[in-house]
Amino acid sequence: MRLSVMVLPVTRSIATTDWNAKTIYTKTGDKGFTSLLTGKRLPKDDRLFEALGTIEELSSHIALACEFAREYGHGYNEKFRRIQCILQDIVSMIATPKSSANESQLKGVGFSDRHVKELEEWIDRYMNNLPPFEKVNVILPGGGKPNASLHIARTVCRRAERAIIPLVRDNEVDEQALIYLNRLSDYLFTVARYAAKLDRQNETIYIRENPPT
Repeated sequence: MRLSVMVLPVTRSIATTDWNAKTIYTKTGDKGFTSLLTGKRLPKDDRLFEALGTIEELSSHIALACEFAREYGHGYNEKFRRIQCILQDIVSMIATPKSSANESQLKGVGFSDRHVKELEEWIDRYMNNLPPFEKVNVILPGGGKPNASLHIARTVCRRAERAIIPLVRDNEVDEQALIYLNRLSDYLFTVARYAAKLDRQNETIYIRENPPT
């Protein structure tokens, strides 16, 4: 069964102000401020919204990778639909920072470590179907459109991870969100390799060019 997932724009999924469902604009952010799920209003360039926006960007890149996978007949789309839903859970968590949330709000955005374990199981499963990988090697992005799109998603995932680190350090966000993003980047790397294999593309290993003599 194909699962259909709608990823809401961050600015709409976390807004707490009432708005007319017949229109997309609220005008409440015209001064450069918007609301968290806790009701607290912050400038849109706050680090919380930087993290939220980066995760939304990641989900969008995953959606593009899914379209390439569907076009090329790859079979890993359903896992990415689930990942997009989990990323939306992380969005809700970030939009409910501990410093301004009450106990009931925090309970509603709890994050299970089973999501990380699930990614690890998927990674191990794909690795069993791939050539051995030496960590001393650097695999360059490229090897078909699905592979390239997954590598772009991986690099955005790393940026999302960097954006969340200060929030975890300041105890605003559960550490499990950071661990999940770290593992997700590994998963995206692994599936990119798998996509290249499905497309019968050779992986490109970085080789340092000898300087001219």
